[in-house]
Amino acid sequence: MEKILELISREVEGAFAANGYDRKFGRVSLSNRPDLCEYQCNGAMAAAKEYKCAPFLISDKVADSLRDNHLFCTVDSVKPGFLNLRLDKEYLAEYLRQMHADGERLGCEKSKEPRKIMIDYGGPNVAKPLHVGHLRSAIIGESVKRIGKFMGHTMIGDVHLGDWGLQMGLIITELKERKPELVYFQEDYEGEYPEDAPFTISELEDIYPTASAKSKEDEAYKEAAMQATYELQHGRKGYQALLTHILNVSVSDLKRNYENLNVSFELWKGESDAQPYIPDMVQKMKDDGFAHLSEGALVVDVKEDSDTKEIPPCMILKSDGASLYNTTDLATIVWRMQDYCPDEIIYVVDKRQELYFTQVFRCARKTGLVGPETALKFLGFGTMNGKDGKPFKTREGGVMRLEYLVNEINEEMYKKIADNHIVEEEEGRKTAKMVALSAIKYGDLSNQAAKDYIFDVERFTSFEGNTGPYILYTIVRIKSILKKYQAEKTLPESAQILAAHSESEKALMLEISKFNAMMEAAFVDTAPHKVCAYIYDLANAFNHFYHETKILAEPDAAVQAGYICLLDLTKRALEICIEVLGFEAPEKM
Repeated sequence: MEKILELISREVEGAFAANGYDRKFGRVSLSNRPDLCEYQCNGAMAAAKEYKCAPFLISDKVADSLRDNHLFCTVDSVKPGFLNLRLDKEYLAEYLRQMHADGERLGCEKSKEPRKIMIDYGGPNVAKPLHVGHLRSAIIGESVKRIGKFMGHTMIGDVHLGDWGLQMGLIITELKERKPELVYFQEDYEGEYPEDAPFTISELEDIYPTASAKSKEDEAYKEAAMQATYELQHGRKGYQALLTHILNVSVSDLKRNYENLNVSFELWKGESDAQPYIPDMVQKMKDDGFAHLSEGALVVDVKEDSDTKEIPPCMILKSDGASLYNTTDLATIVWRMQDYCPDEIIYVVDKRQELYFTQVFRCARKTGLVGPETALKFLGFGTMNGKDGKPFKTREGGVMRLEYLVNEINEEMYKKIADNHIVEEEEGRKTAKMVALSAIKYGDLSNQAAKDYIFDVERFTSFEGNTGPYILYTIVRIKSILKKYQAEKTLPESAQILAAHSESEKALMLEISKFNAMMEAAFVDTAPHKVCAYIYDLANAFNHFYHETKILAEPDAAVQAGYICLLDLTKRALEICIEVLGFEAPEKM
């Protein structure tokens, strides 16, 4: 189903062409003055330069050609040369009827050229709990993935665990001090290693920070950890068995926490999965003449003549031959290309890492790890700050665990629901959890990803204003009206959306009609905030219509049935949007 803006533009372009002007000047846009018109075309202003005449002479001719067009109820030429357009109510209703007939997609076409896209949007370290710093990557990445799936693309999310390097050696060293009798530390052990981990997630989460603190004060302890890391990475069986336990225990806990955010990954790969690809990758970079030694380290130059600032070389191996994050990320690209051959890889990471990913992407292209047909995209996000404008912290000044933040907002929502309604605790807590998730996700996603934002629990959990709970409350209100109607009547088979009976109804219809264009733009621009902006405008338009219209008290059965069809379409549009944002609405609030 074509986007309504394209249909309107085609008519106006035809009118320009019919009067002897280039069609390109007929592009139409949404009005920036909705008090004057619904759509506008400023093409006459540009055309005037090419055809050397006053712009209003062009706009007058085009307006005359469009006066009898069935798409428009009014077409006005306004000096110095603007075209102001208002859609015909019956044409708009027919467009919405077509949307309504397409139950699952509301007329939004899937991509004619579906792509395979991998998204790197996790990045948690094993043996460490998720904290608020992981929130944005998870929420933004999940929404980008869902939008891509809706548009017909194959989307593959990879958590990309931090499961390699010194932190593993630190854990092994601390565990050896606490439980030296374990078979994993016996070099001559030949038997099978135990299936059950020798620690719980709580113990593991205590082991790492303890080990990290010791290594900063005790040089011998740090040396032992570095030696353990070396032995792990060079195949010591007992240590590799411990790594398997660490991963199993950590991943189970991570999955539970991500599930609480309604976030999932198709792949639970880690940095360790990329290690087997490093030797061949490095050798090829050397053989092809891309990698060279610089102050003992192996690097690839990635600067370009067009650079306006210094782009340092991409380091592949340190002077002692050890690999770095760069090495692992490049090797990860190698296995992703070998196993999946994606058309695009999107990295949802802190925007402060932009220089790093510029180096990695350029190195990957220069050395042939990816071809020109594969897109590498950096989707950098800003900082989540507290009310003081500084990175979000606990009251004690530490980094807050994500689990604690989610629980805190769940409790806040439950109190609000319990204060306003008499509800069973089980039902109330289930509803509170759904509403709290909308508060967290919408509060984040309604901001443009690259911008820093203030995480304001009080504002995000409000049932008024531009918030997730307000959107859910609107959906629940529509559900309630539909249920009341269905309890008393059966919708006639002939029921359909009718031409608007009021300005508020037409305004609602106009908002709905933007759905497919918005979804396409949200995907192309990897911009979930566009979905948020759309549903906020749609919710406002519905509530304005609701307060002005006696829907269930409408005496004309056909008009009332038309209202019910319009409400059903509004609800579906809102529900599809919150689904791609990663949350859902309860039946009542």
